[in-house]
Amino acid sequence: MATSTARSPAPPSAAATEIDHQAVGARLREARKSRELTLMQLSALSGIAVSTISKAERGDIALTYDKFAALAHALGVDFDTIFGRGKRKASGPMPPSLTRAGQQMIYDTPNYEYGMLANDLTGKRMVPMRGRIHARTVDAFPDFIRHSGEEFLFLLRGELELHFENGTVFRLSAGDSLYFDSAVGHVYLSVGAEDAEVLVCCADAGAARPPEML
Repeated sequence: MATSTARSPAPPSAAATEIDHQAVGARLREARKSRELTLMQLSALSGIAVSTISKAERGDIALTYDKFAALAHALGVDFDTIFGRGKRKASGPMPPSLTRAGQQMIYDTPNYEYGMLANDLTGKRMVPMRGRIHARTVDAFPDFIRHSGEEFLFLLRGELELHFENGTVFRLSAGDSLYFDSAVGHVYLSVGAEDAEVLVCCADAGAARPPEML
């Protein structure tokens, strides 16, 4: 496993709010029990290990995007439900959503910090995020990250490498971007002195996705 590396301090912001892992876990557990699924059954449906689901429900670990996506599909819920937001009524056009600098909701994991953009807007067809990349070696991940759909990455600051499970590696500098099939295993790595900062947009390309799914 990778040795511990000190993280660069995040830009100061009194407005940024950290998402409570225990509250998220409680909603996952509620969604599972409301569907009368055991941990083993949800594991079989989602492909996520029983131990991982159990720890996530207790709030002991933070899930990465790919695991959230797999569990959401298996449970038939959207990200709005998991993060405790009510669904937007389908009538009328979707209103604009403005996220001020430093005011995004933060979901922190050992390897990535997810800054959720347009977090107040439910029923989105894509998931925009501003992230900080803590990881610096592939060994920091138990496996490559995979989730259905497509992903767009724009590097805002720092130096970044994107490693794919087929051995392909892209090195990006600030201002570079990459669009790729997110079903192919991949990990982001900071390779500079500071954590790289990225703008990422994920979109689920699955034709069977429910309309309310992000």
